[in-house]
Amino acid sequence: MLKNIKKKIFILLVALTFSTEMFSQTSVSGGADFVSRYVWRGIDFGNSFSVQPSLSVSNGGFEAGFWGSYPFVNDNMGAEEMDLYLGYSISDFSVLVTDYYFPTSGGKYGNYKDPGSHTIEIGLSYGGSDSFPISLAAYMNVYNDEDNTVYFEVGYSTEIQEVGFDLFVGGTPGGDGAYYGTTEFNLINIGITASKEISITDDFSLPIFSSYVLNPNLEIGHLIFGLSLGM
Repeated sequence: MLKNIKKKIFILLVALTFSTEMFSQTSVSGGADFVSRYVWRGIDFGNSFSVQPSLSVSNGGFEAGFWGSYPFVNDNMGAEEMDLYLGYSISDFSVLVTDYYFPTSGGKYGNYKDPGSHTIEIGLSYGGSDSFPISLAAYMNVYNDEDNTVYFEVGYSTEIQEVGFDLFVGGTPGGDGAYYGTTEFNLINIGITASKEISITDDFSLPIFSSYVLNPNLEIGHLIFGLSLGM
């Protein structure tokens, strides 16, 4: 009897030790971007200033979280979006699964039946390195898209006088035109982003960024400004 009690106490202590170690390595982060317009992969999601909150939990190479976008003006022009994602990174490589959900579509959140309220995408990316400073990414819709529409992107990042510059070229081989506005191969997202952290106090700085985005397929350009707040 006493031996069994000691064994259970020992198992409990071991479990608590591993749990404490696991939680000590877990980080939680949240914040929001405030953008003059929500443009995603060259597509304008409404002519509206938007706030884009995020919340994530990470441990080791794993990360899970929520990301959303909500227009400041409720005029049915801006898109409301709330995504759930799960990712894993090792070295410069990452895999990401994203569940896209748009509340304004009228579908209930729990409706995953075809056509449903959700589109699920799987992405693979390479972040680049000092010897090869080119990023590569490819994403494919794997649920709620019969054409399994694909988006790909190539990027290059550098820094000039403490200002970060990200250049990118993205396109699609075609598919369901409802996603990227084309059923054929087209470049849809060409642009540059400049970013910098503005020091406010010794303990607080404000990240700001400006982007120029051109969609050659739709022949539309966008100039976007944003700032980020995090915790």
